[in-house]
Amino acid sequence: MLTSLPGSTPLVLDSPHSGTSYPADFGSACDLATLRRAEDTHVEKIYAFAPAMGVAWIEAHFPRSYLDANRDTTELDTTLLDGEWTGPLATDPRVLSKVRLGKGLIWKFTDEGLPIYQRKLTVAQVQGRIDRCWTPYHAAVRQAIEAAHARHGYSIHINCHSMPAVAGSHATEFPGLAHADFVVGDRDGSTASPALSKLIVEHLRGCGFSADYNHPYKGVELVRRYGAPARHRHSIQVEINRKLYMDEQTLEIDPPGMARLQQALKTLIERLLAVDPR
Repeated sequence: MLTSLPGSTPLVLDSPHSGTSYPADFGSACDLATLRRAEDTHVEKIYAFAPAMGVAWIEAHFPRSYLDANRDTTELDTTLLDGEWTGPLATDPRVLSKVRLGKGLIWKFTDEGLPIYQRKLTVAQVQGRIDRCWTPYHAAVRQAIEAAHARHGYSIHINCHSMPAVAGSHATEFPGLAHADFVVGDRDGSTASPALSKLIVEHLRGCGFSADYNHPYKGVELVRRYGAPARHRHSIQVEINRKLYMDEQTLEIDPPGMARLQQALKTLIERLLAVDPR
């Protein structure tokens, strides 16, 4: 359910939302075309150059609408279940606001507010998704970061995402927001050195793109869990506007847009490989 390629540098990249292998037990009420709009489409292709540069790469094959690896296992909407969930549940109001939008560990709604299921899920089904998808994905990310840190004394983890040009009604707390070309997030400097995040922002702007910092996306579970800048473990979320490289309706890649984007990101990776943030 995932690809994990080891690296030799301090850099680790992961893509938790670009999976396109829809499990037979999904049982969604939505058609595939609707579900596919939830994917971080083609992110695995955008960064295809990275492993040859010695960068560790982890990629989910399962779709985020089946299980969102960028959420904690406590971020579960129990109204989806036909039985009692005995595990811990989130209580943070900021987390619960996303769960209420239908964007917890198991999605309840699409970005457009369409119900994903017309049935209840069993507790065993949800636990099975965690065991098959969430647990091995997080283990792979953690192991790659630990290996990079052990080799070099520091690690830089880039959590790779894409976003629609305009936020959907149930996508974020800012429905209808027109996104910048990039959004770089480090949870207000808590998961990475702000200087490192600002280097990324300034590089992207220098390449002619617009880039926002910590708005509207600050980063979620994968940077929160593995970012510890005081211990030289830096985790940064990078969101790319899909209009830069694809047609959002047909999902077809725009070759000139993709080429420009990859050139900017390749030079960014080269800059990050030359930085020691300690």
